[in-house]
Amino acid sequence: MPEGTIAYDPNICPVRHVLDGVGDKWTILVITGLKPGSLRFSELKRAIPDISQRMLTQTLRKLERDGYVTRTVTPSIPPRVDYELTDLGRSLLSALEPLAAWALEARDAVARARAIYDTRDE
Repeated sequence: MPEGTIAYDPNICPVRHVLDGVGDKWTILVITGLKPGSLRFSELKRAIPDISQRMLTQTLRKLERDGYVTRTVTPSIPPRVDYELTDLGRSLLSALEPLAAWALEARDAVARARAIYDTRDE
């Protein structure tokens, strides 16, 4: 390994452990979907129409386990369940917002690059 290079042991690297938990598309969409504040499950599902109910449930559980989201159950009929970002979740959101802004700016360039790549002879 070249001098000055950091070895990222997958078993102990804290960066991998954190990024593995927040780097998938559903996590990013759920975190950004909760930006306005507390939302019921159904409201969040409407905000992310292409996510399945099962995937949304799994993603919310993971985010709650990792401390990014709180889940509040209000006893009623039917029970009301609300999700909200924690301070840690809001700090993640503030880190994701520049990435989302970049993605909006870069999407045309990415589309052009994909079109060029897809039309070339292999």
